[in-house]
Amino acid sequence: MPLIESEEHKALRAAVSALGHKYGRAYFTRTVEEGRPATELWSEAAKLGYLGVNLPEEHGGGGGGIAELSIVLEELGAAGCPLLLMVVSPAICGTVIARFGTEEQKRAWLPALADGTRVMAFGITEPDAGSNSHRITTTARRDPATGDWLLTGRKVFVSGVDIADATLIVGRTEDARTGRLKPCLFIVPRDTPGFQRHKIDMELSAAEKQFELVLDDVRLPADALVGDEDAGLLQLFAGLNPERIMTAAFAIGMGRFALSRAAEYARERTVWKAPIGSHQAIAHPLAQAHIDLELARLMMQKAAHLYDAGDDVGAGEAANMAKYAAGEACVKAVDQAVHTLGGNGLTREFGLASLITAARVSRIAPVSREMILNYVSHQTLGLPKSY
Repeated sequence: MPLIESEEHKALRAAVSALGHKYGRAYFTRTVEEGRPATELWSEAAKLGYLGVNLPEEHGGGGGGIAELSIVLEELGAAGCPLLLMVVSPAICGTVIARFGTEEQKRAWLPALADGTRVMAFGITEPDAGSNSHRITTTARRDPATGDWLLTGRKVFVSGVDIADATLIVGRTEDARTGRLKPCLFIVPRDTPGFQRHKIDMELSAAEKQFELVLDDVRLPADALVGDEDAGLLQLFAGLNPERIMTAAFAIGMGRFALSRAAEYARERTVWKAPIGSHQAIAHPLAQAHIDLELARLMMQKAAHLYDAGDDVGAGEAANMAKYAAGEACVKAVDQAVHTLGGNGLTREFGLASLITAARVSRIAPVSREMILNYVSHQTLGLPKSY
């Protein structure tokens, strides 16, 4: 794994940064206040090839990997425009379909996900399952008369269902050999009969709304199943590892944006004839925040490198660590930025106050920091499970 970014990656960072700053925090905040997604930025990012940079070239993508896609999301976030649906549509859904989908599914979805004309959501979390994907109760059964699938269950905290053309739903089917339930993934178009959505009333300010989904005997054709029915768990984690890596990119970008605002303010704000940034009580916490963000980025890059190299096991550990480190670094950076600006940190002018709650998301989703610590303690350190 190279520790120094390639010239291609540096050029990608610069280009995406320019795009992000063309729109800026004021644009992004306005879309949130208007209750709509950042459609203009999404469309231009797609036109420039950034949304599909991780998808195969033969299906309209850039032929890169999660390493490149994480750069895109990080730089947009650092410009004040973190696009949450990048975590879901090209990273999770695009990756799963590219790796495991049928040729027909790839032709139908990958070019459209890459050029931004179609968006896909991802539904895994359930009211009674939380972080325990083994307790998912959404079930899929075959209709023996037609071969169709029938899905029944509930999902919560699913982002962007209202603007997504379909949702990739994680359900469970019965193994004919063992009788046990195993995870499988299904593409459910937005207007499928029996597929209901209810917006969750969130205090979090975000362009993407959160939904509860109810699936009441949703009938799907046989080809709605993604990949092999017997490889569901492998396919599921093929999507969850990119999700953790991209969540790290989302958090690092937000943290960098907050830190840049704080550093700029600390250089210019003068009290008692000196910029406040000259005082170590201000400078040192900002320096620590920068160090933490850089360290988190290194782990994110390692995770992306391992994933793109096909090492799903190694990527799983690194992706969890990257997500943990980035979430902690982001929360600390945002908190210190607001503290540096004092009352100004809570004004609309500087665009930091809304990040206080947004930064917390990177600690609790898609998996909590406590569950990551559980993973590391028993998977890496060999300690006994507490659950």
